[in-house]
Amino acid sequence: MTEVDRRDRPSPRRALPALLGYAGVRALGLLALALWSAAVGKSPHTLLTARWDSLWYTRVAEHGYGWSVTLPDGSVHSNLAFFPLLPWLERAVAAVSPLSYADAGLLVAWVASLAAAWGIFAVGDHLYGRRAGICLAVLWGALPVGIVASMAYSEALFTALAAWGLYAAVRQRWVSAGLLAALAGLTRPVGAAVVAAVWVAAALWVARERRASWRLVLGVLLAPLGAAAYVLWVGHRTGGGLFGYLDVQGQWGNGFDGGLSFARFVADKFTSPLGALAGIGLIVGVALVIWLYVAGVRQRQPVPLLVHTGIVVALALCASGYFGSKPRLLLPAFPLLLPLAVALARWRTSRSAWVLGGLALVSAGYGAFWLNGSGPP
Repeated sequence: MTEVDRRDRPSPRRALPALLGYAGVRALGLLALALWSAAVGKSPHTLLTARWDSLWYTRVAEHGYGWSVTLPDGSVHSNLAFFPLLPWLERAVAAVSPLSYADAGLLVAWVASLAAAWGIFAVGDHLYGRRAGICLAVLWGALPVGIVASMAYSEALFTALAAWGLYAAVRQRWVSAGLLAALAGLTRPVGAAVVAAVWVAAALWVARERRASWRLVLGVLLAPLGAAAYVLWVGHRTGGGLFGYLDVQGQWGNGFDGGLSFARFVADKFTSPLGALAGIGLIVGVALVIWLYVAGVRQRQPVPLLVHTGIVVALALCASGYFGSKPRLLLPAFPLLLPLAVALARWRTSRSAWVLGGLALVSAGYGAFWLNGSGPP
């Protein structure tokens, strides 16, 4: 097998039903958020642009790095924990438009979410056909935490880069895959998942073909540059060397303990009847994620997709902090939805549309409830 024909690209026309379906789901979510927020006297615009992580990204865009908050327990929350691509884009959009940094971040997120839906469709379409690609993109938009893709957060941007990076890796477009992996590595720490996927795809191709093209070598070399550059820069700035970024994350309470802290968090829920229901829900949710991953293995998904998904899931579930944020950290693991998308694609259009519409309604209601809660998503 040779490298793919580079004329074969997913056209916007072919992706249009997926993009329209995804946009409709997200519009429904924003409408529900507006109505719920109005009922409780909150601003949906503030919830989307000026709370939690979005504030940190805006401050980086406006003032650069070096800002931190010292908590009563002495821990320091530094904005060095936030990777730079989103604030760079916020600054660029604000510089050429009348938008504030916060609104620029919202615009970037909305455009990126459409790019993500297109890339997710492209992966599903390439592997299992157009109907599966459409169902996959709409399913991703209808996740209970899908509202995060409509916030001035980095999840939509990262998922767009990851989806297109995985598509390029599966199609052996090595330079594109390497560049997208490098950009993903400038967006979130979990960019390592995209880098690993590109490396695995390249290694499998070399093992099969017993040769390596210059494009492959260049893509492999490009892939880790984004994450490596930022992590090394943080280490130099903090004086922590190679582990400087880990020290910054540690101050935030983030670390990797194999899931022990999360297990204790779930176990603590069973101290009251109401908490027990939440604990059971968390166990069911984790079991569903594992089941979907195993289903993807049995579905014989390409190994790069399985590598990406496995790393995203492991980092989300096995991190030691911010347990309420774990659902949104799983958003980039869109290949988990492929078994469901393929099953829906086999149904009649009317039947699958009813299912997707029902999921969109649930997602809209849950997203509005979630963002109007007390804690960060």
